[in-house]
Amino acid sequence: FTGEVKCEAPNNKLDKFTGTLTLRGEKYALDNEKMLLRGCTIRNTEWCFGLVIYAGPDTKLMQNSGKTTFKRTSIDRLMNVLVLVIFAFLALMCLILAIGNGIWEHDKGYYFQVYLPWAEGVSSASYSGFLMFWSYVIILNTVVPISLYVSVEIIRLGNSFYIDWDRKMYYPLNDTPAQARTTTLNEELGQIKYIFSDKTGTLTQNIMCFNKCSINGKSYGDVYDMSGQRIEINENTEKVDFSYNQLADPKFSFYDHSLVEAVKLGDVPTHRFFRLLSLCHTVMPEEKKEGNLVYQAQSPDEGALVTAARNFGFVFRARTPETITVVEMGETKDYKLLAILDFNNVRKRMSVIVRSPEGDLTLYCKGADTILYELLDSSCESLKEETTEHLNEFAGEGLRTLVVAYKNLDEDYFQDWIRRHHDASTALEGREDKLSELYEEIEKDLMLLGATAIEDKLQDGVPQTIETLAKANIKIWVLTGDKQETAMNIGYSCNLLYDDMEDVFIIEGSTSEDVLNELRNARKKMKPDSFLDSDEINIQFEKSSKKPKIIPDEQANGVYGLVITGHSLAYALEGNLELELVRTACMCKVVICCRVTPLQKAQVVELVKKYKAAVTLAIGDGANDVSMIKTAHIGVGISGQEGMQAVLSSDFSFAQFRYLQRLLLVHGRWSYIRMCKFLKYFFYKNFAFTLVHFWYGFFSGFSAQTVYDEWFITLYNLVYTSLPVLGMSLFDQ
Repeated sequence: FTGEVKCEAPNNKLDKFTGTLTLRGEKYALDNEKMLLRGCTIRNTEWCFGLVIYAGPDTKLMQNSGKTTFKRTSIDRLMNVLVLVIFAFLALMCLILAIGNGIWEHDKGYYFQVYLPWAEGVSSASYSGFLMFWSYVIILNTVVPISLYVSVEIIRLGNSFYIDWDRKMYYPLNDTPAQARTTTLNEELGQIKYIFSDKTGTLTQNIMCFNKCSINGKSYGDVYDMSGQRIEINENTEKVDFSYNQLADPKFSFYDHSLVEAVKLGDVPTHRFFRLLSLCHTVMPEEKKEGNLVYQAQSPDEGALVTAARNFGFVFRARTPETITVVEMGETKDYKLLAILDFNNVRKRMSVIVRSPEGDLTLYCKGADTILYELLDSSCESLKEETTEHLNEFAGEGLRTLVVAYKNLDEDYFQDWIRRHHDASTALEGREDKLSELYEEIEKDLMLLGATAIEDKLQDGVPQTIETLAKANIKIWVLTGDKQETAMNIGYSCNLLYDDMEDVFIIEGSTSEDVLNELRNARKKMKPDSFLDSDEINIQFEKSSKKPKIIPDEQANGVYGLVITGHSLAYALEGNLELELVRTACMCKVVICCRVTPLQKAQVVELVKKYKAAVTLAIGDGANDVSMIKTAHIGVGISGQEGMQAVLSSDFSFAQFRYLQRLLLVHGRWSYIRMCKFLKYFFYKNFAFTLVHFWYGFFSGFSAQTVYDEWFITLYNLVYTSLPVLGMSLFDQ
């Protein structure tokens, strides 16, 4: 085995790798799919041959284990200032007593020289005062809180244990207790003003169920009675019988019998629709017993779609790097997998190119409607309008939607494209840009098939939690990648938005100017005075050409909500608009940002931190929430269906959103009040002890004499006063 690997320098990007393997004159592309990272487990093979590319400190794991950002609380900053002030106060007291000693020795001291002579080497009153300065530094040093930081850490550790031990924050279904992953931020929990929350898996369960779909302009999923009236689905509604399909998932439920009939009758668009769902994914199947299929999906959405196709007769059975095996209506077919055009947060779509057993070349694509609609063939216009109506209905019910499309490929064109694809995938420089161009080239003139709608139910207790947090004057911003209609529907479901609101502003401008006008119109309605010259913030602008560092809170003339799309948010986050966004959004009770990227989530949090003197908290469950969690003052990770990335990046973690209420309003408040009482008590007992010596100096000729016994002085801080202070600070409720 002789060859050469050329690759990028060691870095900490877990989702990206670029390199080429040259073997016997042939070049092979190396990307993230072909890498086994340190710490990973091989799943779908017993063994494999490997070549070590990075080792030791060069591995991705070690590259990511660098210094983490140290988060400090406002109490920490206050303590540092207080300690400096106390040092200055100590110096001032010593200076006063030293001057007093110099004056006393000059005016009165000579009367006592007979039996209280100056120490050897002291020749003047001023020199005596100089020595007394340092004597009083030693005597009065008890005012300096030497044990303060140790005591604070003990209290924080105790409060962290309370969070870990709290049975009311324990989730028995997956045996997950709450966990304080840091001990330095407990009291900051009691000061939260803004919560930034993901939606999927945080407010919702992230357990996806295929609920409805639109195929070739016809909507499926609703149930109607004999008179044509829609029936509400409940436990008594008759489910579709999938017994004809031996490989069906028994846990799957569907109620619209007409879709099964269309499949059984061999309706071509319906068959093509489910064929796409069974082929266009990255799911791995496990079949431990004959017919007992278990799907391992990176995304719960993909798992739900593949399971739906399985129940409707298109069973994804097995995959290799080159083939996908599907059992179509009882007939096993092997499709050649020629290319996978990966999903990412920029593309918001994924495609596969396959060759059927009959030799037909087809590209299957699924993705967000806003993206895929721009790639459709012009002949799909009428079908697009019908599908859009169905999509809006689905989104209005709070369902997560995807659009699916396909394209038949010409053999000659594909061979030319795959050759260029190979060249691009083996390029060491600009590989991603070259591949992106090729993807866009082939993913156009698509034929629309329909849309899917997946239900993601709210977690238990979410509406009540949000209502309680709102009563505590905490503002909640939801940052989600879902459609606007879906996000708003969930907003109403969980009491973020409600009908009694004065208005819900929707910011969806397609240019910078449109977004600015929409934000200003919203602010004008909420607070007309904010445009007057007498407005406090406008006065700040006039006084200084620079932007004010902190914007004070502004009260709106009612309760308002704000919904902004990711496209408009991109303009609003630009330098000249960000101030307008902060002023308008922070007047609203609730803000929902939809179709946002992970980077935009972090930018929104950073924006509020920059302009508001407020403590922020970000909560999420997936890898796309990590940047937001790290950016906020406090990050909370939810351990759910999306893995552990969010938890590993967080400061606190638990299993359900509803536990946030107890974390903030019980543990946060207790920790903050305990810490404040501790600081007052601690400084009080230090000053009470030290000022006696200061006062005694005026009655002892400023001679640096002590009032208390030596043992009392030694044990005062260590024994007599430390335990009561710590006891109060750990157990006070």
